[in-house]
Amino acid sequence: MGLARGADLASMCLMPLPPLADPESRVERLAALARGVGNTTFLFSSLMVTNMGQALSTVVRPFSRRACRDANRWLWDRWGSLCVLCSTKVNGSRLIVTGDEIPRDENVILMANHQEMADVPFLWDYAGTKGRVGDMKWIVKDALKYAPGLGVGMAFLEMVFVKRNWTEDREYVRRLFATFHEDRIPLWLMTFPEGTRFTLDKQDRNRKRAAQTGIEPFRHMLVPRTKGFVAAVIGLRGYIDAVYDVTIGYEGGVPTLWQFVKGLPKVAHMHVRRFAMAGLPEADEDVAAWLIARYREKDDLLDGFYRDGGFPGPRRD
Repeated sequence: MGLARGADLASMCLMPLPPLADPESRVERLAALARGVGNTTFLFSSLMVTNMGQALSTVVRPFSRRACRDANRWLWDRWGSLCVLCSTKVNGSRLIVTGDEIPRDENVILMANHQEMADVPFLWDYAGTKGRVGDMKWIVKDALKYAPGLGVGMAFLEMVFVKRNWTEDREYVRRLFATFHEDRIPLWLMTFPEGTRFTLDKQDRNRKRAAQTGIEPFRHMLVPRTKGFVAAVIGLRGYIDAVYDVTIGYEGGVPTLWQFVKGLPKVAHMHVRRFAMAGLPEADEDVAAWLIARYREKDDLLDGFYRDGGFPGPRRD
């Protein structure tokens, strides 16, 4: 019996965490729905006000790009603070952060594993602890910039919109990174190198691609796509201080974005490792190999998290 249970636990460690289940109690489900509707209404309404402020900020752009950017950063930081307030005070969610001590004033590339869209607001919460919500620039799909509210706000903030075709995106990304550098724009460049959310179906397809490239597949993540990360490291070298490697783990199941808004996930874990840019390799292929090696370590971290219920190292939350 003990051996059978041990085998079951071992097999679970080789699989991603299942989706988070909704509460069985009807009362709890209704309470969660009320929180979700209330949070959505409040945050979308305040986002519309933020967008209007962002539109007004363009009046000063012909005279001072810095003043325009500072206004957008302040507005986005205020709206982000409202999101964090809803998450922590209304929903009662919290982060347990372990790993390296992270300063508040660095320009960085942040890379994280990607399981569900709830990863985004939890990363937002983490950036809020460092006062950097307004400096977050996400690498996102080009079509998102036309979406009312969030997409429009991101366009004002000069997010990195890509078409997922590196031939088309390469020159645009190079110019944008050069602008970040030349204009000394405060920056937390947010990346999901896997390129998409982790699912079992995608894992199966990814194993085949990994076999073709000679890379051993991961247990809890997809093999990262290296081109965008390499372009960021090369294009921002000399301006970026460090790479933050964030590994996200959940208790009880992986929540969807809607479950996050409803306040169902109460705890998320993040393990943060800081790598100084001075220690990263120079050549493109070496940077790509460095990324694969870090993801191998992240895979081991997630394996330990699912086994032990937490990440190693001192708590920083």
